[in-house]
Amino acid sequence: MPQSLVSYSHVLEIVGDIIKVSVPEASTAQGSAVRLGDLAVVEGEGGGQSLAQVIMIDRNRVSLQVFTGTKGLSTNAVTRFLGHPLEVIYSQNILGRVFRGTGEPIDGGPDLSLDPRVEIDGPTVNPMRRVLASKMIRTDVPMIDVFNCLVESQKIPIFSVAGEPYNPFLARVGIQADADIVVFGGLGLVFDDYHFFRTTFENAGVFPRTIMFVNQASDPIVERVLVPDMVLAVAERFAVEEGKRVLVLLTDMTAYADALKEIGISMEQVPSNRGYMGDLYSRLARRYEKACDFRGAGSVTLLTVTTMPGNDVTHPVPDNTGYITEGQYYMHDGVLDPFGSLSRLKQHVIGKVTREDHSQIMNAMIRFYSGARDAEQKQAMAFELSPFDHKLLKFGALFRERFMKIEVAQPLEDALDLCWQTLAECFEPHELLMRQSLVDKYFKQVAQV
Repeated sequence: MPQSLVSYSHVLEIVGDIIKVSVPEASTAQGSAVRLGDLAVVEGEGGGQSLAQVIMIDRNRVSLQVFTGTKGLSTNAVTRFLGHPLEVIYSQNILGRVFRGTGEPIDGGPDLSLDPRVEIDGPTVNPMRRVLASKMIRTDVPMIDVFNCLVESQKIPIFSVAGEPYNPFLARVGIQADADIVVFGGLGLVFDDYHFFRTTFENAGVFPRTIMFVNQASDPIVERVLVPDMVLAVAERFAVEEGKRVLVLLTDMTAYADALKEIGISMEQVPSNRGYMGDLYSRLARRYEKACDFRGAGSVTLLTVTTMPGNDVTHPVPDNTGYITEGQYYMHDGVLDPFGSLSRLKQHVIGKVTREDHSQIMNAMIRFYSGARDAEQKQAMAFELSPFDHKLLKFGALFRERFMKIEVAQPLEDALDLCWQTLAECFEPHELLMRQSLVDKYFKQVAQV
């Protein structure tokens, strides 16, 4: 344990994993006040020590969340404040490593205790240091690259429900994305999911550029609320100091919000909507706003999973998230829904850093798929179908098979060519209602093949 600065032994009460300590002067030996977020060491009567973090200060009453729980502690426990907040290891040596929610390695690799550390949960970036998003992150996922591009510095969640394959999809994006570094944060993962992410990154050969921070379901809940801050602190350092294009993956932010709720209840805070604390929006926004394209340096792009309990998009977590982020990917029935998904930054890259036909082909494909959905409804209700309806039905089946399945992996240009090929298999040129110069250049080319 780090060397402490001052100790107190007056524990007022123990509630769950939280202890409340009376600190008459609320100061360290150097005279500076005990600060919110500072670390402390709690020592029980048996000599065992546990790290804790200051989560609330009310005059001379300091509340601390004990990382390993309060089992075995009594009101005779001694609390020693360390005078600094939680820090995370930052160096080139953390690439390809796995850490737990306290920032300590859990992969059995070389010792990192002498490597430099940086504080977590720092302020967001000065707006004057931000650059307007204008660069695309290719993922080789057609439903992203063609229809809702992922842009550097974007913050965007995957809205889904329990049971959907959002974790395999997130892993595929981490493997295929053209980012320099991937920083992964797992929140409340069962062991099978943790093992899946780790083996998937290793088997794909991308583990040397990946850093993992994992809080498993069996780990202390306080570590769950620390993982996003550790992930973002490391990502920001690599972007600013190394000029790297960093992709941050977090799953599942609803577990993060639930952990905040549990801690708030233990602290006897007055709950707001559905039991969540009133500062849920601020807590989420503080993390999401770390996404940034730094002027003269690299970038941090944030892709998260947000599960919706009961598939309710008005649930406080997805509802607050939607006000913060720049769109969302909506996953249900094992696919990304083109109608529920939205990337508000895609207009910064479509047709500018992508091919000239990207905008037109994207709009045409969605228009025809919408028509296919209407034709399927008419068919289900036994209405008579027109010859064009039959063309739409054929197109809808091909669209789902070639583009919507999350297993599909194609470079953007190949996906655009496949879009033209699919249109050529289902429609005549005059039925496309697209710019004639693009039809002459691309449609006729694939039609001849």
